[in-house]
Amino acid sequence: MADDLIPIPIPALVAVLLNKEREKGEPLTEDEVIEIRDSATCQMGTIHQVRALEESRGYSDIDPEKAWEQWQVIRLQFDS
Repeated sequence: MADDLIPIPIPALVAVLLNKEREKGEPLTEDEVIEIRDSATCQMGTIHQVRALEESRGYSDIDPEKAWEQWQVIRLQFDS
């Protein structure tokens, strides 16, 4: 299972969503978040590669399968 390939958004989905929301000047809608997620550039990698990438970045990315839910929590950290 650990060798299964999963999509890894490049750049991080959280960074793309943050930039899009700042450009828009108001919160992204669920449809916008899903559209951004679905059109994100990804490379395929293992969970080990995901963890190594997150360690090098210094933060974890949003799980693409839970993009809307996780974005609602994470975006609040940037409002402060």
